[in-house]
Amino acid sequence: MLDDAEAMMQAVELAAGVRGTTAPNPWVGCVIESVDGEIFTGATQPPGGMHAEAMALAAAGDRARGGTMWVTLEPCSHHGRTPPCADAALAAGLRRVVVAMEDPDPRVSGAGLDRLRSAGVEVEVGLGADEVGAQLAPYVKHRLTARPWVVLKLAASIDGRTAAPDGSSQWITGGAARADGHRLRAESDAIVVGAGTVRADDPSLTVRHVPGTDPLRVVLGTAAPEARVQPALEFQGEISDLLDQLGERGVIQVLVEGGASVAGQFHRAGLVDQYVVYLAPAIFGGDDARGLMSGPAAPTIADIWRGTFTAITPMGGDLRIDLVTVESDNPRGHPGLGRAAAAADAEPDTGSVPIATVGLTIPEEES
Repeated sequence: MLDDAEAMMQAVELAAGVRGTTAPNPWVGCVIESVDGEIFTGATQPPGGMHAEAMALAAAGDRARGGTMWVTLEPCSHHGRTPPCADAALAAGLRRVVVAMEDPDPRVSGAGLDRLRSAGVEVEVGLGADEVGAQLAPYVKHRLTARPWVVLKLAASIDGRTAAPDGSSQWITGGAARADGHRLRAESDAIVVGAGTVRADDPSLTVRHVPGTDPLRVVLGTAAPEARVQPALEFQGEISDLLDQLGERGVIQVLVEGGASVAGQFHRAGLVDQYVVYLAPAIFGGDDARGLMSGPAAPTIADIWRGTFTAITPMGGDLRIDLVTVESDNPRGHPGLGRAAAAADAEPDTGSVPIATVGLTIPEEES
């Protein structure tokens, strides 16, 4: 028989396997064990397809009766593109359902759990909440604020420089880090760059060398019709308004890959949820090389931004450093926001590698 923790971690891994394919729906994993020990699994399909619970229940059929389900997010209780998963669980005759986290979507938000409990199903909530809260943080933010999770990607030398004085910057990091950057693109629903970057580098901003779908390409300003970033959404205005518009389009996560000017704008506006910095063991050795951000810095040491490290991961010869903003007033106190920040208070796990790099190929010399 499956151990609860083991089963939930299997569900977490199933959810991770469909990351980047489910938006605007959450990426969820589900494991079902029958009374005689048979195991059935499911993960959320692309929009219009089956939810994780429905996938696992379909695989189990009549063998689900009397069994146990472990699922990373509360089963939905409303009719959308698919029928309610809570109803499907009841129809299958499950005896016990273990849920990592309540769904923050106002259409669910405990209603699925209540429906199961009122029908006599044994329901437990909270197992694996830390892992799932971090995994689903972009989804939680979108449901609570109607805005996407903002990831700012940066690549720099160890002395914090992104380009030489003549503007040359390809390549500061090695192939593994660049391939991991494409994985970030695949996990994101939109990617944002400035018009200056488009003019200077003519990037395509597509997903290559890893499985995934190209994100919506957004240019702050205008891009020439023949630019490789086209077709793109061209935007002029306040970047906070852009996030509102992207949220309305169902964008759960946006990746900012702009240059120093765009990076500085997002940072100073306090709109970045997660910083991903790739550091190369290289040194420019002077103050005339370009920095990570341009624009006015914090005027005093008391005003500098401070976040918390959530992971430091080797990427070939480089390092990937993940930082998150520490939110002191998370909306509704939901565990999905601030889970990564809370992890900083725990003992460090120096052996953890949050993103697998095995099998990544070195990208062609193209942005």
